[in-house]
Amino acid sequence: MQLKHLFSPVRLGQMDVRNRLVMPPMSVNFGVDEQGFVTDQHAVYLALRAKAGTGMIVMGGGTVHPDGLDLPRMPRVWDDCYIPGLRRLATAVKRYGARIGLQLLHGGRQAFHGRRVAPSPLPSLAVVKGVPRELLRDEIQDLVVCHAEAARRAREAGFDFVEIHAAHGYLISEFLAPNANRRTDDYGGSFENRTRFLLEILSAIKRRCGGDYPVGVRYNGEDYLDDGWHLDEAVRLGPLLEAAGADWLHVSAGVYGSLPVTIPSMYVPYGCFVHLAEAVKKAVSIPVIAVGRIKDPVMADRLIAEGRADLVAMGRPHLVDPELAAKASEGRLNELRPCIGCCRGCIQSVLALSEATCVMNPELGREYRLGPLQQTDHPKTVLVVGAGPAGLACTRLLALRGHRVVLAETQNQPGGALILASKPPGRAELWEMIEYHLAELERLGVAIRLHAAVDESLVRELKPDVAVVASGANPRMPQLEGLFESGLELSTVPDVLSGGVVPGSRVVVLGSDQAAMVTADFLAQGRRQVAVLGGDHFAPELAPNDRTSLRQRLSDAGVQLFKRASIREFRSDGVVIDHQGGRHTLTGFSDLVIADGFRPERSTVDLFRKLGIEVHVLGDAKSPRTLLETTAEADELGRAL
Repeated sequence: MQLKHLFSPVRLGQMDVRNRLVMPPMSVNFGVDEQGFVTDQHAVYLALRAKAGTGMIVMGGGTVHPDGLDLPRMPRVWDDCYIPGLRRLATAVKRYGARIGLQLLHGGRQAFHGRRVAPSPLPSLAVVKGVPRELLRDEIQDLVVCHAEAARRAREAGFDFVEIHAAHGYLISEFLAPNANRRTDDYGGSFENRTRFLLEILSAIKRRCGGDYPVGVRYNGEDYLDDGWHLDEAVRLGPLLEAAGADWLHVSAGVYGSLPVTIPSMYVPYGCFVHLAEAVKKAVSIPVIAVGRIKDPVMADRLIAEGRADLVAMGRPHLVDPELAAKASEGRLNELRPCIGCCRGCIQSVLALSEATCVMNPELGREYRLGPLQQTDHPKTVLVVGAGPAGLACTRLLALRGHRVVLAETQNQPGGALILASKPPGRAELWEMIEYHLAELERLGVAIRLHAAVDESLVRELKPDVAVVASGANPRMPQLEGLFESGLELSTVPDVLSGGVVPGSRVVVLGSDQAAMVTADFLAQGRRQVAVLGGDHFAPELAPNDRTSLRQRLSDAGVQLFKRASIREFRSDGVVIDHQGGRHTLTGFSDLVIADGFRPERSTVDLFRKLGIEVHVLGDAKSPRTLLETTAEADELGRAL
């Protein structure tokens, strides 16, 4: 398929861009040393995306002032000493024909440290705690200059453009939003006053860097908060930004604490913010970039063809697959590694002040150390037991390196735990991980033996040099006195999600991990009354962005959540529980779904050891964990054998 719209050239101000595919700014919290200088790690990470053919790359979070540092490992541009490192990065990216730009950021009240400043002394709605200090008027003027000087440094470093970050609840966005800006001077109150700071920054950059230097503005089309910044004002602001010299507008949405969140999970529809860009585009003549859960290049091409946007930003898909542009432009769409919208390795890791990684791409951030995948000098015959996510990922990597791999699965279909994990509402994208690996194994010529009994006969037939046991895990049953004599209908998460058991109209779910919570959501769609008996946390394995959407769904469905709950007494029509709020009796409940975690299944390990075969245990068979840990482990083993 030819994506002729996405891969057509475009002109932004005085800058020609080879195509309309944008890698937007993303905070990854790596590739910057403790002094704030960018390193080869960051340069290689961006250069690989440029080499694949992405047209426009915006380096995330160039902080313009020390008080605006959003995360500890973000690029800094508040001093000339940072120019040489930035120049090396820009040169590394530009050699491949991409346009490289620097986002100019001040974190405002959402900065991670304790010196936060804001238009008004109002705390952030989520993630960051504490009340910021209100900026004085002369400090606001100083920050206008700081943005202009940062842009000057970017230009001297060889960046093709800068993009002002006026979105997502950071400092400029705070000035725009009434619920964050309670000032009574000429920077607060009216629309004209709330937009003054941004317009002064844009004008100052144009004066400092010259009218020919391309400058874009990323701002919210909608905050999705009461008394926040809304679409009518975003549309009104567009022509003012154009008149002040903006060469394009990049329309996003959300702040910390909004719903949908700025970085939406798999529960949120594709293209969730496109309508905002489309509305702004109708009000201006300069190009507009759309963003928001756009993971399919075909969709991106269609948005441009329909005139809804001029360029399309695909953020997490660039993290997942550095070859996104090449595969899309060459029509190799079936080879694209998909983003599954889990938010687990990217945004959750970054907000925890760790380096970004990815469930689908454990190489992220390690490209500078790993280099191209090396073929093995000593091909081995490897028997992988289990065609779940860990087994499939490891098999793919072993085959790419030149090993002879046989993948044996005892069930009648591949997929492992994701066969059922992808069944609850909003979780279907998990199955894309399986589809990707199956397509890869077909491309690599690796056959899967389904319904295979892994016994001594099979092992003697295959004569493997190495065995990898990735046979997953089974439900764990709690040791509760009276459980099996209670008269309640007992089932497990697999029983319910497979359809093997169809509970009645009132169901108790015992457990509060990810499996328990998505099962509760699954059950609640059948107009059931569902009560969850949880521990200290609900779905702690999920990323906050993912969990927020799930919790909202459960709330909307009327699911009762009992924290720190334990069963005190079983009754024929329910249970008596102690929980954080006291004692409670749940009556009229006939079904109890056990969601007490999982225990490893690794019965074949002893077989391989008995036969003297080197054996490695992988994924949930080693210890039930999240996909992030199991796929990273699969990657490590695939490279090590």
